[in-house]
Amino acid sequence: MPRPRVFVSRVIPDAGLIPLREHCDVEVWPHNRAPSRDELIAACRDKDALVCLLTEKIDAAVLAAIPSVKIVANVAVGFDNLDVPAATAAGVVMSNTPGVLDETTADLAFALLMCAGRRLGEAERLMRSGTWTGWGIMQLMGQDINHATLGIVGFGRIGRALARRAAGFAMSVQYTDAVPAPADVAAGLNARFVDMDELLKTSDFVSLHVPLLPSTHHLIDAKAFAKMKKTAVLINTSRGPVVEEAALAAALRDGTIAAAGLDVYEHEPNISPELAALENVVLLPHIGSASVATRGKMAEIAARNVIAYFAGEAPPTALNPEVFERRAKG
Repeated sequence: MPRPRVFVSRVIPDAGLIPLREHCDVEVWPHNRAPSRDELIAACRDKDALVCLLTEKIDAAVLAAIPSVKIVANVAVGFDNLDVPAATAAGVVMSNTPGVLDETTADLAFALLMCAGRRLGEAERLMRSGTWTGWGIMQLMGQDINHATLGIVGFGRIGRALARRAAGFAMSVQYTDAVPAPADVAAGLNARFVDMDELLKTSDFVSLHVPLLPSTHHLIDAKAFAKMKKTAVLINTSRGPVVEEAALAAALRDGTIAAAGLDVYEHEPNISPELAALENVVLLPHIGSASVATRGKMAEIAARNVIAYFAGEAPPTALNPEVFERRAKG
């Protein structure tokens, strides 16, 4: 029986590539950039599986152009780049990598919170500029993290992991979500459910942990910024389009809020020149899950899904397992 042919849309950690190569014939995109849509389609035309990243949008048109592909394994927990209903209709399994990056992303969110709140980016740039003249009592005063109020928008696994970190700084934690957490979970994290308006009005730090859906697109816009404290700090490690970037730049420029810490952007890999020019925003290049261990686990899970599919086993983290079940039943 011929080995499955797999296209991997970018070099991924060996934890994923080694097992894939043991079971499949693997072609890896050789460039340090994402393939274009046409390049992706060309590479996948004779393949049985695609291992992709969040930079590749796999929609109905792409699926129609690569009919030999039977499974798309996304090396990401989010899957807003995947059209799962279209894949289900086409009989293609899609999978993601849930549950492995929660703690690592929460680490980075808290690091951004501290960095933006205490103006560390500005301070480091000052030191590198060679213009620092010495200590001054009014210099680079930021916001206290200890005993501040943290508002978490989206109280899933990452939001709850952030709440655990906040406890070490005696922060008062409040959250909002479409569905309130079970009472025992909220109590264990000393987290209080509030509505979105109250959270925006009363939080010193607002951290976003929602998926990108039609209902969360531009969830944080000019109206939301107008409700926040002038001393508030916004943190976004979820998805860029959750925040209206032009409104954020205006809020930071005009002093509507004090600062922001961002790991994601509305038009990645581009950011608005207005944001890039501001001192009171910390900008990171989408590295929320970028630890050696976590990225390795993500690659391994994606590989496991592909290998399982061609071994006749259910992919462990399929987003549309019914497709495999139909195939198994013949």
